[in-house]
Formats: sequence, structure tokens, C-alpha cells
Amino acid sequence: MAKIARTKTITIGYREDEVPFAYKSSDGSAVGYSVDLCNLIAEHVRAQLKLDTLNTNYVVASPATRFLLVKSGKIDLECSATTNNAERREQVSFSYPHFITATRFVAKKASGLQSIKDLAGRTVASTTGTVNVEQLQDLNRADKLNISVLLARQNSDGFAFVENDKASAFVMDGVLLAAQVAFSKAPDAYVISADTFGPPEPYGILMRKDDAAFKSVVNDALKTIFVSGQIDQIYEKWFMSPLPQDGRNFNLPMSAELKAAFREPAEYLQ
Repeated sequence: MAKIARTKTITIGYREDEVPFAYKSSDGSAVGYSVDLCNLIAEHVRAQLKLDTLNTNYVVASPATRFLLVKSGKIDLECSATTNNAERREQVSFSYPHFITATRFVAKKASGLQSIKDLAGRTVASTTGTVNVEQLQDLNRADKLNISVLLARQNSDGFAFVENDKASAFVMDGVLLAAQVAFSKAPDAYVISADTFGPPEPYGILMRKDDAAFKSVVNDALKTIFVSGQIDQIYEKWFMSPLPQDGRNFNLPMSAELKAAFREPAEYLQ
């Protein structure tokens, strides 16, 4: 908070291709569900610091660089779709959950792949630096599936591997797979697995570890957004309405688990 007060600037890390959470619009600006939340948090920070204005600086934070950028102080908030788990909480802090999803795979319907066991002996893509690739590797070893794991730099690259038949499947959070399918050239050609690689886990906004004052301000802002019902409008905008750019619609109603998380915001510590 002292640094933000001194510089009158808050720096937000976002992803270039994580639709609809954080991505670069056609005019080059940062947009998305998580970006909207962080912009509201920034306004809350401005009010807390009693500043007339607060500049917002956006920095691209990839799956491979996001934790380093947070830990080094180059970004104040990482606002994309980052899973909160115990291992990561050793490095950084997480806000209250703002989404809940599970790891699944997408494949072409024509491939006939339906279950995780169907992936045995095949080439499967996942994005480097993610929980998803760890879960894939763990299951691959535990079940001796002999999967050849192909690492992608970004989610769009991983999906392209399936699209271009360089991989049989792409493993990622279910909601992010839905985004890739919705924005593909042939959405009806793909299927997302019912099988999951682990239990549902929440996304949180990343902050530096051991900065209790800043974390409190961030969570206070989110609690206000959630409990007031403002979150319903934000969710409707990004998951139940035509998206900016090409107008595709996820038509993804809010889950019961997410509704409960918004009713009673609490830290996820599992």
C-alpha cells in the first residue's frame, strides 16, 4: 500500500489469451472477468489511500512468469485464472476465490476419446507452469498410461496442437477448454471430457506473500463485490452474454459451488 501511495500506480498482471478471464482485446487493451474484478479492487485501493487518481499499469504475466513477477514486486496483482493450492501458497498469497473449476481434457469428437484411460499411449498437450500439467504427469505415472506430454507456452498453443493433430488431447481447466472450443473454427468438432484429473479447485488473485495489509484491502473489495450482488452483473457479462470481439457466448450458468463461495467469502486453505 505504501508503494502504491508513493507511485500513485497499481500494476496488474494479466494473460493475453485466457478468455474470458484475461485477454488482449482487438485494440490492445486488457479485458476479461478477472480484469474487471481487479479494476474494481484498484478503485477500492484508491479510495482507501484517499488518492485523487490512481494509474493502472497492465503487464503480461504468462503461466511461466506470473509467480516470479508477483514475488519480485513487478506486479501487485495477477488477475487471470490461477488455481489456488497449498504448494503455491508457499510462494504467494491468494485472494478469496472468484471462480471454481476442475482439470479436464478436450479432444476431437472423431478421435473417440472419452475417458482419461483412453489417452494411454498418445501425445497429450498441456500448458507449461500450470497445475494441469502436474496433474497430468501424476496420473500418467500412477496409472502407467505411457502418455507423451507435449508442453505448450500458452493455452491457445495447446489447443492448436489438437486442432492441427499434433496432439490427441489438450489438458486444462474445464472452463478454459470451453473458451478455446467456443472460439475455434469448428466448435462442434470437439468434446470436453466428463473425467477430471482432480477435484474442483478455486481460482484466486495472486499477491505477494506476507503483506497482510494489502491482502486485507483486496479481500475487503472482493467481499463487497460478492455480497452486494455486483458479481452477478460481472459474471453475466463474461459467461452469459456475447463476448467482445466476435460475439460468442459461453452460456455457462454460475455453479452452486461458486454461488456459495460468493455468499460467504472465505480463504481457501485446502
